[in-house]
Amino acid sequence: MPVVEETYDIVVVGAGHAGCEAALAAARLGFETIMFTVSVDSIALMPCNPNVGGSSKGHLVRELDALGGEMGKNIDKTFIQSKMLNESKGPAVHSLRAQADKQEYTRSMRRVLENTDHLTIRQAEVAEILTEEIPGEYGTFQEEHEGHQESDYPVKKRIVGVKTYSGAVYKCRAVVLATGVYLRARCIYGNVSNPTGPNGLQAANHLTDSLKANGIEMYRFKTGTPARADKRSIDFSKMEEQFGDKRVVPFSFSTDPESVQKEQISCWLTYTNEKTHEIIRNNLDRSPLFSGAIEGTGPRYCPSIEDKVVKFPDKGRHQVFVEPEGLYTNEMYLGGMSSSLPEDVQYAMYRTVPGLENVKIVRNAYAIEYDCINPRQLKASLEFKNIDGLFSGGQFNGSSGYEEAAVQGFMAGVNAARKLQEKSAVVLDRSQAYIGVLIDDLVTKENHEPYRMMTSRAEYRLLLRQDNADLRLRGIGHEIGLVSEEQYEYVLWKEKAIEEEIKRLEKATVGANEKVQEFLEKHGSTSLKSGSTLAELIKRPELNYEMLAELDEKRPELPADVREQVDINLKYDGYIRRQKQQVAQFKKLEGRKIPADLDYTTVGSLRREAVQKLNLYKPENIGQASRISGVSPADISVLMVHLEQMGRK
Repeated sequence: MPVVEETYDIVVVGAGHAGCEAALAAARLGFETIMFTVSVDSIALMPCNPNVGGSSKGHLVRELDALGGEMGKNIDKTFIQSKMLNESKGPAVHSLRAQADKQEYTRSMRRVLENTDHLTIRQAEVAEILTEEIPGEYGTFQEEHEGHQESDYPVKKRIVGVKTYSGAVYKCRAVVLATGVYLRARCIYGNVSNPTGPNGLQAANHLTDSLKANGIEMYRFKTGTPARADKRSIDFSKMEEQFGDKRVVPFSFSTDPESVQKEQISCWLTYTNEKTHEIIRNNLDRSPLFSGAIEGTGPRYCPSIEDKVVKFPDKGRHQVFVEPEGLYTNEMYLGGMSSSLPEDVQYAMYRTVPGLENVKIVRNAYAIEYDCINPRQLKASLEFKNIDGLFSGGQFNGSSGYEEAAVQGFMAGVNAARKLQEKSAVVLDRSQAYIGVLIDDLVTKENHEPYRMMTSRAEYRLLLRQDNADLRLRGIGHEIGLVSEEQYEYVLWKEKAIEEEIKRLEKATVGANEKVQEFLEKHGSTSLKSGSTLAELIKRPELNYEMLAELDEKRPELPADVREQVDINLKYDGYIRRQKQQVAQFKKLEGRKIPADLDYTTVGSLRREAVQKLNLYKPENIGQASRISGVSPADISVLMVHLEQMGRK
């Protein structure tokens, strides 16, 4: 039978947040790219929470934007409320979070994709990856034992294309898998189990077998979502109103701040109570989460309401965020109460919450199980170690969250393109970006549950702030080819302006005159006994750069983003210097490369567990090796001595 056969440079499988960023990056770099989705209506779908950003996730979005990604620009066009979180704390943990109009977010992203040169969108289910063996090449060691021969290594393969369920063949040189939660997906609540993807969309039931046949190790994970309620059935007078910021900060560095100053929609806060918890406890035997009907492992940091009640029995209440799903719908998202309980129990428990006594459910809460990979099979570039040209990004890599997915999709798309350009992969390390922390954690640590980004995971978070993402990463985005010359020139000017202003402030002095003393007294600051530089005054906790304008007669006119950086760099100068010293030590270990073909059984004095883990993960450098679970500092010392001896031969 004749079948459709086409040829592209890069194939992207999936059109969620990871797939969109991967496809845009590849196409914008000039490669003929085709993006497959089970439904074009699911492009950039937000099947769970209606927001972008949040604690640490806001950092990821701003980093993605600085590199040339799309998510930040898209949420700036489609948000209905925006808020800077953690403003009472230091700048390292400030995180932007915006409520999205879900439908408009999807429509807007789809418009961008449909109007991008070199990009084709195709509604079809990819059922197979097509590979061929690379003669004489073997992959990484798979078995956890010491005695092994060449036959213990899988034969290395290369990607040659994909095949859809209809039999159509799409030849290509690289594939990015961004399947999200669609592989053999199953939505569950109570004793109801539907073999569908999120929001009732078609699952992708055939690709898993092909991946396993190609030697890829799969996990079964789960996540969940709360019910959506009819706005007209909610009594908001019993809830706390949550407003957006008076002055909105855009996500994208290229968005004009004035363009995002608009009227915002309110969100609402209410709480569960003991009656809610009693109903849940009395029905745990009907929960598939506790009955064993759900096989997949759920996210520790985004638990269902059943999990919360069981794990925190002493907590009398839990927050419930009631958030609009958009401007032109009455659906409200009941954040904090995801569940897989039967629908009668859902009604009973939701109706115990103040304001939800007469709630009408539009969509039931449900858990969703899906297939994903063990990410240790990936290089730091997100290319599979044993399949040349096959890349992977998003929830398929065992992570959770739109933002985590988007940044991985972007990096996978960029590195697929760079492979075709015969350029080295772009790998961000832990000292450069939250993106680097996320990917490094995935590929070097044992992840037995969906991975969520958190500020506490970043060792150098004072340097990796969301406010300086452009200064850290615009240059890399420009080198990749996704940041314009104009944007890059502005960042270079900004760096120079910050440096010059800090130098000026370190030299500019004020005396202990009456005007200065009155100023200090007014702001609750200790009076001066002698002169002081303006830089020294800015370092005082109660003062800042903006306040000192009235004492600073020679202050130049500078943009708000430059003034912000001047203030932060001066105020946290000591901490920043210390963290930069730590980064210098870190870089030394990252710079000690390990040969890709090193057989760790030949390294004398390594403990057995270290040999097994190092042969399993095949770290690219000493720093990466040191972060592998089961590899001790003593093992690292042995390995460094071995590498030095190898270097002398």
